[in-house]
Amino acid sequence: MADLAGAIPALRRALAPGAEDKALARLGRDPQVTRQMAQFTAAVEKAPDLRTALRDPRVQQVVLTALGLPDAVGQTGLVLRALTADPSDAKGLLARLPDKRWKGAAEALRLDQRGLAALRDPKVQASLAEGLKRATWRQELDATQPGLGDALLFEERAANAKTAYDVLGDPVLRRVVTGALGLPQQIVVQPVETQARAITSRLDLAKLQNPREVARLAERYVLAAAGGTGGGTASARLPGLLA
Repeated sequence: MADLAGAIPALRRALAPGAEDKALARLGRDPQVTRQMAQFTAAVEKAPDLRTALRDPRVQQVVLTALGLPDAVGQTGLVLRALTADPSDAKGLLARLPDKRWKGAAEALRLDQRGLAALRDPKVQASLAEGLKRATWRQELDATQPGLGDALLFEERAANAKTAYDVLGDPVLRRVVTGALGLPQQIVVQPVETQARAITSRLDLAKLQNPREVARLAERYVLAAAGGTGGGTASARLPGLLA
């Protein structure tokens, strides 16, 4: 079991001013990160077209990890369809996908407009390298204290969620909110409307616009992750967030 007493201090250290900059500077010299980016660059330069590039595991590893979709590596069919779709199409694939990370990734790359040239663009590559370093840092944090990586992303993204469906459409927000509220993992098999009601009956979503409340919810989550409780025991320790 992770260190329950150390969960919140670990989160606050990760959020301390300068902590991220120091970690990213270190990871900029990390041999594994450097190797991944070199392999990515070589692959996109060699690829004759965009579809060939996106099928390459070296390209998927960097692009998807950097853009917050590490769990999608290997889902080549979805990668090809989603990342080349038009994110501005209100009736298109990206509007229909429940996982809104795909739309964010497509907007960041605009492969539908620029094609392979986008992946060869030094500015895009620099942005992907930055995203890869951040993802690697979050993985390191999770290895020392479960839940820290999600908690950091939650604090960045929470204000974008105005409805329960916004929460459910982002796997990180979903994990943090349901974990912090003590909802069982099995809730994912329920209809999305049922999941939404379970969240709104326990949490005033307006509080996601308040940085202090967001920070407290993140703390609930890391306590739950450290305790291996799914949120129930840890959530009781920080009252005041429930609607």
